[in-house]
Amino acid sequence: MQKTAQILLMAIFVSLASCGGKNDSNIELTQKKTKLEELKKLQSKTDADIAALEKEIAKLDTSAVKNEKAKLVAVTAVAPATFTHYIDLQGKVEAVNISYVTPRAGGGQVKELFVKKGDIVQKGKLLLKLDNTIAMRNLQYVQKNMQSLKTQLDFANTLYEKQKNLWAENIGTEVQLITAKNNAENISNQIKATDEQVKIAQEQLNFTNIYADVDGVADDVNIRVGEFFNGAGQIKIVNTNDLKITTQIPENYLGKVKVGTHIKVTLPDINKSIDAVITVAGKLIDANSRSFFAEAKIPANSAFYPNQVAMVQIMDYSSPNAITAPLNTVQTDDKGKFVMVAVKENGRLIARKKQVTVGELYADTQEIKTGLAVNDLIITDGYQSLYDGQLITTDTK
Repeated sequence: MQKTAQILLMAIFVSLASCGGKNDSNIELTQKKTKLEELKKLQSKTDADIAALEKEIAKLDTSAVKNEKAKLVAVTAVAPATFTHYIDLQGKVEAVNISYVTPRAGGGQVKELFVKKGDIVQKGKLLLKLDNTIAMRNLQYVQKNMQSLKTQLDFANTLYEKQKNLWAENIGTEVQLITAKNNAENISNQIKATDEQVKIAQEQLNFTNIYADVDGVADDVNIRVGEFFNGAGQIKIVNTNDLKITTQIPENYLGKVKVGTHIKVTLPDINKSIDAVITVAGKLIDANSRSFFAEAKIPANSAFYPNQVAMVQIMDYSSPNAITAPLNTVQTDDKGKFVMVAVKENGRLIARKKQVTVGELYADTQEIKTGLAVNDLIITDGYQSLYDGQLITTDTK
């Protein structure tokens, strides 16, 4: 029993010794952390004191300034200007008026063709002739019928006149007079009906001649002599004097692009740019491309061709008297965006960091909302690796 009690007392002493060791370790760790914080604060204060003393020495000791080597930079003065943001898209030139030639009747076999692809055609030009055999025979038939009726009318009128003269001399009966008159009138009515038939037959014959309905250029001529012409896209005439630019605009710009929006159009193939205005803005979003249609009229020009590639810039934002900076001069640190500027201090040119707030970006120009003022000197070359307060120069000598 005594031996058991001794073992129990020894276990209690070991446990107490272990707890005491842990407490001593935690106290030591806390003391070291506190000491580290004090040293860091002392270091920060020392660095600040060193920087302040360096500035004071630089003011008083001109020899120290001479020993510092200035970094060569280039600067540009900030000047207010209009900043414009564009949506850059690709479009194409299209003709406003495109005419597909069609026959006025059911079509027919081509007997003669008077146009080829690329020809300039005028409205009313004869493009092709269709087989007119049946139409010609029908016209000839009604014309012969008309001639026969005219002969019969002459005879009927002669009989009527003679019968009328006899009746005036009390010769013959009234029935004979009325019959002669009715015969002449019936034949006259037949002539009027036949005359309409002649006009219809003549029109049907004219239908075999196919004419251009508009001025333009024959863009497609997909028909040959002997083939059946039904107007299914076989001849296309494009009016190149009335052109437009068409493009598809992403749906996220739906609220920014509307009729009347100004655009810039560049035709890269001929290196020509023109200004235009949106005349049509679609109201439907294409389910596949997630875009909507827009077009703008452009003036006629012999250098413009339908289907020509066009670069379209649609203005969606503009700010007059804006302050801007070259995009490459805008840098980022833990506080946000900044720009290095050149500042005169105590007769020296010093690089200073200016925190800025940016706005819209277009091409290589960044809009600056706050942080820069008119006539600030932005360092546009040599700004890399510059630090705040560094001595700089713009003199290349």
